[in-house]
Amino acid sequence: MKNTRSNKDRPLYMISVAAQLAGMHPQTLRIYERKQLVRPQRSGGNTRLYSDADIDRLRLIQHLTQEEGINLAGVMRIIELQGELERVREEMAKLQAVEEHMERRIAEEAEKVHRSYKAEIVMVRRGALAPRLPRG
Repeated sequence: MKNTRSNKDRPLYMISVAAQLAGMHPQTLRIYERKQLVRPQRSGGNTRLYSDADIDRLRLIQHLTQEEGINLAGVMRIIELQGELERVREEMAKLQAVEEHMERRIAEEAEKVHRSYKAEIVMVRRGALAPRLPRG
C-alpha cells in the first residue's frame, strides 16, 4: 500500500521540540491547538506530535501576530482563506487538465472529419457557372 502522507506531514516532534523550533512557549502551542490554528497528531500514548508542516504553520502564525500585528481571529481567517485558495488552485488544475483533454479530442475528431472529405479537385472556368435565375 502506498504511503499517502508526505514527509512534510509526518509527525516527528514532541511539543517541547516543536515549541523550540517555532520560537514560542509550549503553552502557546496548546492555546493554538484549542483555537484549532494547528492540529498536531497524537501518538498511541496521546502525546502531541508536530510535523514540519505544523512547524511552518506555527512560524507563519508567529510572523502574522508578532511582525504584522494581526490578532488570532485575523490569523484564523487568513489560514482559512489560504486553504480555500489552495482548494481553488487544485480545482483549477483539474479543470485545465480536462480542458486540455477535451481540446485534444476535438482536434482528433476534426482530423477524422477532414480525412473523410473527398479530395477531388474540380476545375471550373471563370464565369462558367452562371447563377440560375428563378423561373416564374
